Parts: sequence; C-alpha cells; structure tokens
Amino acid sequence: MEKINWGFISTAKIGLEKVGPALKKSRLGQFEAIASRSMSNARKAAEALNVPRIYGSYEDLLADKSIQAVYIPLPNHLHAEWTHKALLAGKHVLCEKPLTPDLEQTKAFVNMTAQFPALKVMEAFMYRFHPQWEKAKNWISQGKIGELRTIHSDFCYFNTDPENIRNIRDFGGGGLLDIGCYCISVARFIFEKEPVRVSGTIDFDPVFKTDRLASGILDFQGATATFTCSTQLPNRQSLFIHGTEATIEIPMPFNPAPELNAQINLIVNGNIVDKTFALADQYTLECDSFSKSIIDDSPVATPLTDALNNAAIIDAIFRSSETGKWITL
Repeated sequence: MEKINWGFISTAKIGLEKVGPALKKSRLGQFEAIASRSMSNARKAAEALNVPRIYGSYEDLLADKSIQAVYIPLPNHLHAEWTHKALLAGKHVLCEKPLTPDLEQTKAFVNMTAQFPALKVMEAFMYRFHPQWEKAKNWISQGKIGELRTIHSDFCYFNTDPENIRNIRDFGGGGLLDIGCYCISVARFIFEKEPVRVSGTIDFDPVFKTDRLASGILDFQGATATFTCSTQLPNRQSLFIHGTEATIEIPMPFNPAPELNAQINLIVNGNIVDKTFALADQYTLECDSFSKSIIDDSPVATPLTDALNNAAIIDAIFRSSETGKWITL
C-alpha cells in the first residue's frame, strides 16, 4: 500500500502529543521527519516518537525531497508564511486552524494557494473526522429529532500564562481563534449551509488584549446556533442539537480521547432513548484522509472555501461586538 511521507514543521505540543502519535497509526501516512529551530528540541521530539530524520531548521526539512506532505502547527500568525514556503518546495500542507488571524489574511492565503493547483492544502479541523458526527448526522437525516431548529455549544479552558501563544495578541491569540472557531465550524457543518447574519459579544483581557470570553448567535434563516467560548473559565466542552421532537447530546464534541469511547445520546423529553459509542482517533482519520487525497489526487475533505467562510463569521462576531449590531454576511 502506498504511503505518504510526512514531515512536521515545529515541535509544537499538539504535534508531539496528538497528531504525531496519531500519524504513527496511520494506514496511508508515515512520520518521516521533524524540524525545529533548535536541533536539540528536534532530536528530543524525534526520539520520543521514533522519527528517523531531524532538522535544525524548517528550511532544511522543506529541502528534503523525500517528504511529500508537511503538518504546520506553528502560531497562527506564521501559518501563511510557512504554508507558502512549503508549497514553493513542492509539499502538500495540512495546516492547523485557523489558517490566519483574520479574514483579509485568510483571503490572501486562499488566493496564494490557488497558484499551486497540483498541491493539496487543508485546514486541520480534526473533529469532523470522528465517527460520532456521522452518527449524529444520520439521526438528523433519519428524522430522529424532527425538524432541526437550534444548536448550542460550549468550549472553555483556563489559561492566564502570559508566555502562552494563546494569550499573545500579535501571535493571533484569543479564544475565538483558538476554540470559538470550533463552535462556529460545527454549526455550519451540521446545518450544511452558511448563516445569513451573526451577533456577538466579547470581553477582552485588560492585560493581554485578547478575547477571553465570547458568545455568539448565528442566524440560519429560521434556525439558530449559539455558543460560548472562553480562555478563562473551567475546562468544559459540550454540544446539543435540538429538534422539534428530540435532542442530540455530544458530551465531548471536539477532542474526545482516542482511547475512550465517545458517547452520543438521543434524548426525548429529558430521557435518553438511544445512545451509541464510537472509539476512534480523529487525528489518525484526518491524516489518512489527507494522505488519500494526495494518493488519489482527489479533493481534500475540507476545502479552503470552508476556512474562508469560517473566518468571515469570526470577523463578523468581532465587528458585532464592537458595534452592538447584527452583521449581515
């Protein structure tokens, strides 16, 4: 079976703890190289994950002609720069979300990638590959919840470390870009269309100047999605899909542990009438999907137009909070 040779640009935590171990289990990809600005960091990471080749600079990894695809988990403000360099080097790119810190930069990113039609580029919204979402969508399409009316999601954690990139505004920090983007993405994923207008309110950290608490409403013309995200609340994530006859509850919608069964509940009048469990590593499935698109020369699972639409809504939430008005999309 053909396998794609992968290289990682940076030793970011998500790569070492989530995507790297997941790629080691991939059917269609193999973890061949890792790069850091520090050779010692690269060596340490490679030893931990049994990666055969290490590089003390990102440029050196991109010069390795045996590497076909790169994964980029750099800080948000560096995604566009290193995606461009990777494409110039002839590499396919799986880039962590969000592609850039704002809408205008995302437009420029998408336009830039269009210059490389033979190469695949995808934003890494890994949650979409977990089978719990297939089950939820099946219940909806089968009419199990009646008419789909509204979705509510929460995603929060507590982090006040001033050195953490999520709290550095110039690096694209803040809750909406880091975790609120999931809440927005999943609403669009379930409704399978775009909202017509959005409203939001945001509280900014007085020191970091990043958004630490944000709530939003997405209007899907008669149906809605609401969410709250925060970087300064206790760890929590949840999602409810409400229909006219029943509710789907997904307790761990975004990052269920790969070694544990993810539970999905169908609730009628407050009682669980059906439930199912799904055991999977969504990062492995994401890597397999991206590798397959390279092998088959087929479209990636999540096109860049999806990233652009998500960025437009995040931008509108910020503008709504500033103006106190609904923003039409």
